[in-house]
Amino acid sequence: MDNKIDVAIKQFLKNYSKEKNIQTKWEEPLIAYADAEDEMFYKLKSVVSQSHAMPRDFLPEAKTVAAYFIPFNKDVVKSNVEGKECSRKWAVSYIETNKLILDLNAFIVNKLQKLGYKSSSIPPTYNFNNKKLISDWSQRHVAFIAGLGKFGLNNMLITDKGCCGRIGSFVTELEIQPTKRQNQENCLYKYMNICKKCTDRCVNNALKVNYFDRNKCYEMCLYNDNFYSDIELTDICGKCLVNVPCSIVNPVKKLTK
Repeated sequence: MDNKIDVAIKQFLKNYSKEKNIQTKWEEPLIAYADAEDEMFYKLKSVVSQSHAMPRDFLPEAKTVAAYFIPFNKDVVKSNVEGKECSRKWAVSYIETNKLILDLNAFIVNKLQKLGYKSSSIPPTYNFNNKKLISDWSQRHVAFIAGLGKFGLNNMLITDKGCCGRIGSFVTELEIQPTKRQNQENCLYKYMNICKKCTDRCVNNALKVNYFDRNKCYEMCLYNDNFYSDIELTDICGKCLVNVPCSIVNPVKKLTK
């Protein structure tokens, strides 16, 4: 069944750009699964926030949490390299990918429910607290638990297809074999104490090797939202994700092949 879900997700994504009048293009997604009762979900109460939701908050019968990473294509990534502001293409891709995730989740949940399995969709930006600047459902942490990747120095999840993209998730009562989490780091700095390019890329001095100022980071995100006031909410930046070794690949895996 999990292979069928993988196929359905990939096929939906492939058709989405053709069927919708949008400009964003994506690479093939990565998909992983976690046991809804994995003890690491409970650790998020201390690692992320005491108010962090549990899978069964969305679905009491939850047995599996599915997480997937949708990579931006190279044109989107390259567009965001220059300048202080994020590129318009990056901003539009953020908006369109969030819509894609909502539509994809609705499609998969409906498909599973027709097969007799209760499932619940989770919005890509669930319950973000503007004061604490913390989400009550961290897509990155959930994807880490599911085995999609490891965190980099830039606080982003580095997958086998890099960190430039968006993460989605849903929960289901269908029991799926959990994906095995990897032990090896994917960040060159964490793996062998080199690189640190993401800290140099930060345009608002928010990211350091041993320090991250989430207020300064969000300040830059709000600046971009104001800069692109003619389109939907774009409180993003992404400068520390582009023009770095982990943008579109897992640099450690590439290094150790």
